[in-house]
Amino acid sequence: MQLEKSFGETIRDLRIENHLTLREVAEQLKIDTSMLGKIEKNNRNPSKQFIKDISSLFSIDEDLLTVAHLSDTVAYSILEEELATEVLKVAEEKINYLNKHKAKK
Repeated sequence: MQLEKSFGETIRDLRIENHLTLREVAEQLKIDTSMLGKIEKNNRNPSKQFIKDISSLFSIDEDLLTVAHLSDTVAYSILEEELATEVLKVAEEKINYLNKHKAKK
């Protein structure tokens, strides 16, 4: 699984690799076909339940799919910024800092 691809592309690739149609996957997940299509086109964010269900369906680690989804959220929010790479470095430092302080409480 390539994490540099978008979450939607990843889901579409998994579906195609498994020779399944949108309708077949949607039926197995008990969701609307159009919703799955929107997720694959990155026009709709997946729910946590969707990530759980799709990871089970394709035997993919749920954490890996969660990282793929959340990294999309971050990447698309700063994509147009000139300092995007620097922002990510500082954000990582802030997360480490905040986690250390949260642990102390």
